[in-house]
Amino acid sequence: MSRPQRDEHSVPSPAPADARVPAGAAFPGATGLTVLDVYDWTAPDGLRGGSAHVHLASAEGYLVLSGAGSLQTLSERGYAATPLRPGDCVWFTPGTIHRLVNDGGLRLAIVMQNAGLPEHGDAVLTFAPDILADPGRYARAASLDPLPGEPAVAGQTRADRARRRASLAVAGYLQLRAQVAERGPGALERFYAQALRLVAGRAPEWRERWQAGARRTAELTGEHLDNIAAEVSGHLASAGVWGIAASVPPDSGAAEGGNTPGDNAPGGNGDAGTPDTRAYGMCGRLTTYPAARAARLA
Repeated sequence: MSRPQRDEHSVPSPAPADARVPAGAAFPGATGLTVLDVYDWTAPDGLRGGSAHVHLASAEGYLVLSGAGSLQTLSERGYAATPLRPGDCVWFTPGTIHRLVNDGGLRLAIVMQNAGLPEHGDAVLTFAPDILADPGRYARAASLDPLPGEPAVAGQTRADRARRRASLAVAGYLQLRAQVAERGPGALERFYAQALRLVAGRAPEWRERWQAGARRTAELTGEHLDNIAAEVSGHLASAGVWGIAASVPPDSGAAEGGNTPGDNAPGGNGDAGTPDTRAYGMCGRLTTYPAARAARLA
């Protein structure tokens, strides 16, 4: 990450950064930013793409950078397929079951609401009902590494587990889509109930993260407006330039727009012998920009 060039008239900032702004809210609006290269793996229905899943508390937005594909969704409006072409901007709200289909070279910039929540579990994969009904089975199917006490499979890589996870999620999604076609959006109620049951225990932790991040950031805007109305420049004195270096965080098996699991195996990035450090997300390989690692540049 390049740093700004200072001219001879540059002077140190007259005040430190506002200490009331948490590190996780350093990126505008306490959102999360990720670049996603959608998988070209073949799913059970012959299409290429990633896992189907849902976010229960966070909206997600796409800006298509290159390639072509589509966004398949299930919601109270039923099934829809939205084409994705370079320059398209698409977003969806919590409860939208979504699946990305890659028709060739599909690359997206993703903005996630509520940074900190998707990274800590605000995503439920569309596995079959018997897997969703058993938290242990769900955890094993969703994880990219063997869980404690689970024997490792010789020769199985993180990519192998990610591919298996995607296939299981799409298989369950196709069942859901068929049920919606037959009975209408009410067929999603069972899935929503199972998804809520899986994550309900995390709600108190999510609330703390939201209060410290997205909510606190919004409250600061109100304080800034109070300062402006009173012609007080305090918050302007702490102005600054920040940057986040692209990185791969520790493995967590979380969600698409967040700091999801990485893999340091060679290959896969177009440069022979160069390690590909992009993470294995639910829908593709991720280049992440964790706001908690933001650094003051100027």
